[in-house]
Amino acid sequence: MTLPAAVPSPCINVCRMQASGLCEGCARTLAEIAGWASMSEADKRETWLHIEQRRAAIAATATQQARP
Repeated sequence: MTLPAAVPSPCINVCRMQASGLCEGCARTLAEIAGWASMSEADKRETWLHIEQRRAAIAATATQQARP
């Protein structure tokens, strides 16, 4: 039986909290950052899904704002 690889941290060492409540670097909330080490691998994967959704929403907003 092969165990799944550990889920990597999304931290990229750009740790600045935005007014939105998300870290500028990894798009996690403070609660997600604080709880990462104690999360199960399944919870970490779920957090990654949330991060991807947040990044997509942030990119879409930036694209809309860049249009004249």
